[in-house]
Parts: sequence; structure tokens; C-alpha cells
Amino acid sequence: MKNPRDYIRTSLSRRLSIIIVLMASVFFLGSLGFLFVESRKAVREEALNGAAQVLDNTVQRVNVLMQRVEIASDNFMWLPLRHLDVADSMFVYSRRILTCNPDLNGCSIAFEPNYFPDKGHYFSAYTLNDDGKFDTTQEGNPAYDYHYMDWYQAPKLLDEPVWIEPFADFNPEDVYAEEIIASYCRPMKDSKGRYVGTFSTDISMEWISKTISEVKPYPNSYCIMIGQSGTFFVHPDTTKLLRESIFTPTLEHPDTALTNLGHAMQRGETGVRKLVFEGKESYVFYKPLGITGWSVAMVCPESDIFGGYMRLYKIVIFIVIAGLILMRLAFSRIIKRELKPLNTLAQQAETIASGQFDKTLPRDNRIDEIGKLTHSFSDMQHSLVNYISELKRTTAVKASIESELKVASDIQMGMIPRVFPPFPERQDIDLYALMTPAKVVGGDLYDYFLQNERLYFCVGDVSGKGIPAAMFMAITRDLFRIIAQQNRSPWEIATMMNNFLVKDNDQSMFVTMFIGMVDLPKGRLEYCNCGHNVPILDGKFLEMGSTNQPLGLWECKAFEGEVIEDIRNRQLLVYTDGLNEAENDRQDRLGDERLLEAMQGTEQLTSEEVIHRLQVVVNNHRAGAEPNDDLTLLCLSIRK
Repeated sequence: MKNPRDYIRTSLSRRLSIIIVLMASVFFLGSLGFLFVESRKAVREEALNGAAQVLDNTVQRVNVLMQRVEIASDNFMWLPLRHLDVADSMFVYSRRILTCNPDLNGCSIAFEPNYFPDKGHYFSAYTLNDDGKFDTTQEGNPAYDYHYMDWYQAPKLLDEPVWIEPFADFNPEDVYAEEIIASYCRPMKDSKGRYVGTFSTDISMEWISKTISEVKPYPNSYCIMIGQSGTFFVHPDTTKLLRESIFTPTLEHPDTALTNLGHAMQRGETGVRKLVFEGKESYVFYKPLGITGWSVAMVCPESDIFGGYMRLYKIVIFIVIAGLILMRLAFSRIIKRELKPLNTLAQQAETIASGQFDKTLPRDNRIDEIGKLTHSFSDMQHSLVNYISELKRTTAVKASIESELKVASDIQMGMIPRVFPPFPERQDIDLYALMTPAKVVGGDLYDYFLQNERLYFCVGDVSGKGIPAAMFMAITRDLFRIIAQQNRSPWEIATMMNNFLVKDNDQSMFVTMFIGMVDLPKGRLEYCNCGHNVPILDGKFLEMGSTNQPLGLWECKAFEGEVIEDIRNRQLLVYTDGLNEAENDRQDRLGDERLLEAMQGTEQLTSEEVIHRLQVVVNNHRAGAEPNDDLTLLCLSIRK
């Protein structure tokens, strides 16, 4: 079986058809992708808005139900408050509110301890609505001390009406709650504002649960209700009612998203969150329920929201893939037929490529691209013979030029002193220099010589690069030697060199140069800086009071120089801009700051060690990049 890659590469028609299909695929799939992303956003937005609206309506319906309980309690509480001196009347009033409001499950009018002395420590008139049968009894005994119950204490302590979290009795197997009751409790006060008891009305949560459960915007969506502690009051799984909370799954498997949802509902926030809820990726919409402190949530599985969308998505993808396959087959046949003449041309071209340049190409009268290609091959056949002949001649010339450049480089390097130490018989001179051209030949130079206990030295940088710069460098170096050997001062040397270089300088070339002379017995340094980089003395840039132009620009009557009375036991570094302007691939220069950092701690090093250290710094900074300029370094220390 052929390698798929070889199968594609061996046929132009296959490649073209595949390329066309791939481009069409990118366009179609990109368009479809954008369409589906945007449509998914629209479906999601519509679903979120719709579900949020449904939840708002549901909460509103539940609030209406609970407000009916609140209104009923508010409307009837004046009766017991008006007859606080008649204990038995409380039985009548607790029964009356249930007969007038059959939706209520029970009513309790409970009083403070010994409020009615003849009734004893406990007195609570309670009526139960048992499917239309009303049973009125007196509650309260040492076994059931209602004074410490939540429904009694909460309104007393808060001094305002409150909804008490639902409670229930469980079936004999303790599996599910038989009936869950929620209580609305109001504090009762006499005419003097003293707290006398609690007026409580009960409502079955089954009534609220039925109202909530009827809401199903999607086939598998459902609603839940939790209290301030997170306990379920309403849930499709009745075994979880009052037994589990929204945080129960996090006890075994921590779930930050579920925990955050529970806390948000406890805080009474309104919103929507996407998370894995009870094993399904779902959107959970939540909203607080009035003054109760409870929260209602509607759980909508993501698969329900995007079910129809995903079915359509799969169908469209199938159609697109099938269409692309058919398109590829059709294009392959058409292109193969149109490109058939190229096979003959390719065979003849292989013959020519093997060296048979006189092989005649087949005639082709076509005027399309294939016909033009045939004629171009014929022209190329004649041009190729001429090109090979010219290439041989050019190669020979190039080899000759490279040989001459190598000789020029050797000559240039031979012009500068390269034997170190330069004066082995002198222990007071520590001098080392290095020059590295950016190309085969360069325009940098350095030189030094010893004459009559005077050490002359210079470092220069010629404008430009290559052969012209190298020739100008050679002239400059010879001028320095000739003039300096006349026991001239550095500024006199600079003046005479400049006036010579200015003459007949049609190319407007110039050289920056630092010229120095050390009187060895005195350690006295005289120098002249001609537009050159500022040297470094003892790890700091040398402070110079005078500035001069580069040599060769224009005539100057006299260059200015400066003197350092004693340079002994001090380290002087003279360099060209190939050091501080060395660049890496990102064109980031080494710079003066990093140069000074590299010179720190070099006081105890020899001149050779300093030069090699700087060479390593430059190479590390370049990180393999080609040199952008010639590099020349000269380090000098005069010992006492």
C-alpha cells in the first residue's frame, strides 16, 4: 500500500483537487463554525432569558401564595389582641382563621409563661386542619415547651414577623417526610407594647411544591427550594427533603462551583450559573423568595437547552463532509484530464535534466499555460548551455577574488603588531591588543611602539568597511608611525595626520582615532581623542575636557590634547564601537552600562585577561549573531 504522502505528491491533479477541497473546507467550515458559534450564543441567550422569565413568574406565584398567608394572619391577629383577658376565646379565634382560610394547615396562638394564671405555665391554642376537619387543642407541657421553639422565639427576638424554616415528621421507615410544614409567625403585644405571645399560621409545603413543580421549561428541568442553611424544602427526590442540603455532595467530593452556588443562594442573590449539578452539566437559575430568606432555583440540563441545536449541527456537518468528498472526486477527474499533456512534457524535461540538452521537446500548438510552458522549456534549453559556460567563468573569478581577499587580510593583519607581550624585557609595561574584522578585511586599526622611553599607541576606526576601509586604514597606520617617530606630541601627530588625509580625499573617508603617548619614567600620559569612543580608565569613562573632529574630514590648524600626570598602576582600555555597539539577533546593543559592568572587578587582572573577558562578554551578547562591526581592543597598564 502506498504511503499517503507519496500518493499525494506523485500526482499534480490529486494535489490540486485536495488543495481546492481543503480551501473550500476552510471556507465552509469557518463560515459554519462562525454561524454555529453565533447561533449557539443566540440560543443560549434566548434560553437564559426565557428560563429567567419563567423563574421570575414562578417566584411571583409562590410569593402570592405566601402573601395570602401573611395577609390572613395580619387580618385576624387583631381578634386575640382585643380579647387578651379571655383565654378560652383563643380557641375560637385559632379555629376561625382556618375556617375562613381553608388553605392554611394550622394556627397557633401561644402566650408567655403564666400569662393566664388559671391556665398554668403553658397556654397555646392550636387548631389543625385535617382535610377540612378542625381539631382544636391546648399545646404546651414540660415535654413540649414551645417557649423555646424557633417558631416562638424568632418573632420575639426579632420583634417582627418571620417565616420559620419548614419542619416535618418522617414516615416509620425514616425515609421521606410525610408532610412538610412552614410557619408564618407574628409577635403579639398588648396595648402597652409588651410582648405577650406569638401568633403562628402554618402552610403545607406540598402546596408550594406543587406550584413550583408545574414549571418545566424543558423536559428534564426541575425546581428546588432551599432554606438559609441550604436544606432542601422542595426537590423532585422526596428522600432529600429536610435530610440533605445543597452542600451534601461536597462533603465527599469538594466542588467549588456547587459551594459558590449554595452560598450565593443563601445570600439571597439572583443569577444564573453553569455547573455540574447532581451529575449533569446544567444551567441553574436562582432567585430569593420574598422576606423568607429562602431561595428558589430552576435546574435546566444543558443537553435539553442545546438538544435541537446539536442535532441540527450534526446533520449540517454530515452534509458538508459528504459534499466535500464529492467535490474532491469531481475536481480530481477534471484536473487530471486537463493536465494530461504535462505528463509528456515532464518526461521530456527529465531527459533534459539528465544532461541531454540537445533533446528536442515535443511540439505543442496550445496557447494556454501548458503551451507557454513548453515554449519556455525550449528557450530555457538554449539559455542553459550559455549559463553553464558563464557559471564556470564566474566561479573561477570568484575563487580568484576570494584568494586575493585572503591575501589582503593576511597583509592587513601583518601590518599590526600581534606578538605579546610586546616588550618582554620590560616588566613595567602590561599591554595587550586584539582586532577582529567584521568581514574578511576591516577598517579598524591599532598600533604601538617604544622609542626613547616613550610608549606611543593608537586605536582607530575608519568609516565604512571592506577594501576601501582597509586601504585607508593602512595609510593611517603608516602616517601614525612616520609622524610619531619624530617625537611629536599626540595632538601634533593628529594635526599633521589630518592635514595629510584631507588632501585628495575624494571619497570623503575619515577615521576616528585615540592617540596616546606615555612618558614611562614619569608615568605621564599625553593623549588626543579625535572623535573616537571615550576610553575607560579604572572602570570609568575617562573625563575629557576637549573634543576634536575625526581625521580626514576637513583641515584643522591644531588639534587639542590633554595630559594625565601619572597613569602608573591604573588600567586604560581603548576600544572601537564594535564593542559597545555589538548587537544580537534582536538588534539589542551591548551598551555603555553593560560595558562598565563587565569592567568591574578587573583591577587585578592583566591586560590580556581583560581583553579576553570582554571578548567573552561580546560573544555571549551576540549569541551567535553575525558581527555588525569591526572590533578592536587595547588595554594598557604601566607599573611602578
